[in-house]
Amino acid sequence: MRQNNTTSWVVTGVGAAVTGAGALVGGSIGAGIAGFGLAHVVLGVLDNFRPTVRR
Repeated sequence: MRQNNTTSWVVTGVGAAVTGAGALVGGSIGAGIAGFGLAHVVLGVLDNFRPTVRR
């Protein structure tokens, strides 16, 4: 059974919020902010699929 993956969902949600903020800012600075947010979304989703280590 998988453990709770709340951290992955939080990282994904924060990334989505940062992506939205970057889209609102606009310009090249906004594109950088949106890219940073999209990277967090990707990392959060990938972390959801990472196998857990049992000890």
